[in-house]
Amino acid sequence: MVKVRQDAWSHEDDLLLAETVLRHIREGSTQLNAFEEVGDHLNRTSAACGFRWNAEVRNKYDHAIDLAKRQRKEKKRAVVAVQSQKQPVKTIDHTVEFSNSNEEHVLIQQPAESVMSMDMVIGYLKQVKKENQTSNQSKVSLERIEKENEGLKNQVTELEKKLSITEKQLSTIQEDYQVFIQIMERARKMTVLDDQGPIKTPAFRMDKNGNLQQVANGTSN
Repeated sequence: MVKVRQDAWSHEDDLLLAETVLRHIREGSTQLNAFEEVGDHLNRTSAACGFRWNAEVRNKYDHAIDLAKRQRKEKKRAVVAVQSQKQPVKTIDHTVEFSNSNEEHVLIQQPAESVMSMDMVIGYLKQVKKENQTSNQSKVSLERIEKENEGLKNQVTELEKKLSITEKQLSTIQEDYQVFIQIMERARKMTVLDDQGPIKTPAFRMDKNGNLQQVANGTSN
């Protein structure tokens, strides 16, 4: 069956992708194996998972990736150390000497018993403890990153709401401004029309000295 998906990646999908890749890194596997595992789980192609990891998810888990690589190296060193410490099993015959009531010395040969190297046991226990501590640190880091991502998502959502409100307010202000301009334009036109009246032809008369004088409108001789 061909895997074809066009829907967007959810936060849970990204988290599954990150956890799977980190686990494969710790176990010494390849990222391609991780992409194939996630693809089978999410019904996506391994190529789509690889693209999502390199384009969006990887840069959010730099610290966790470095930690997983250190865990892989420590695990390899521990395996090599345990193999180098392997020794053949030794057997020791314990001979116990005691005196009976007749003052005769009796020797009892006890069964041979296996003896393990204490260095091997101690080294193994130390490695188990270190792996548990490292795993706990990785979980804490992942939880912290998830909380930070959730906080950023909430901030983005809040900013988007504020932006939407601001855009609506700006649109309202622009509409009010256009109405105000139209009102002012109509008022200006009305004022110009009111100021314009019928133009009267000026009248003149000659005074006693022979000079022309303009007669004020509304006056007559």
